[in-house]
Amino acid sequence: MGVHDGHRERLRKSYLEHGLQSMNDINALELLLFYAIPRRDTNELAHRLLERFGSLDGVFSASFEDLCEVDGIGEAAASLITLTPEIMKKSRMSKSREIRQIRCSEDAGSYLLPYFMNEPDEVVYMLCLDTKRAVICCAEMGRGVVNTVDANVRRMVEKALKVRANSVIIAHNHPDGIALPSREDEIFTRSLFNALETVGIKLEDHIIVADEDYISIADTGMMGLYHY
Repeated sequence: MGVHDGHRERLRKSYLEHGLQSMNDINALELLLFYAIPRRDTNELAHRLLERFGSLDGVFSASFEDLCEVDGIGEAAASLITLTPEIMKKSRMSKSREIRQIRCSEDAGSYLLPYFMNEPDEVVYMLCLDTKRAVICCAEMGRGVVNTVDANVRRMVEKALKVRANSVIIAHNHPDGIALPSREDEIFTRSLFNALETVGIKLEDHIIVADEDYISIADTGMMGLYHY
């Protein structure tokens, strides 16, 4: 057993006995790298990653291509790093789907927040509900500039009709902002509300997400103003 093997075993044992809270960011990252790089010292690589990206959050938010540019980080290590937050996201999305009925904005927020984890882009989702407010589906409806009114409204109405939704809730994120509706968000919400109303489908809410925070436009009372 070499010196690195002994260090690895000590680090693994520390994790199993005390969890990650007992480790600094360097040790936590080098522990993860053990599983992609079996025979090299990963402490130096952990230092390089944190120096390049500034923090653990920066490392796990980095793209595969940017990670591969770090000396010593090959495709296996880059794949593991990018996979880790995506697995966490899928886990949280799976848990959110245990919410069978959307009875209030808190239910909608709890259901939808995981869909926006690790999202660098603006993205919009639509939650389609049946007559008992049970979830029919949660569909991604746009990515990038999501408030391009005509195209997105038409697409959402078509989707809601296709799945025979009784009502819908939409949500989108502000990746670099705060969870407050912009003027463009209000215009888009009004347009969608009225378009859905013409086909007998109710727009229940528009959830604006920023990080782990969100705001419900319905809770502000604005939805009552969105009529012709």
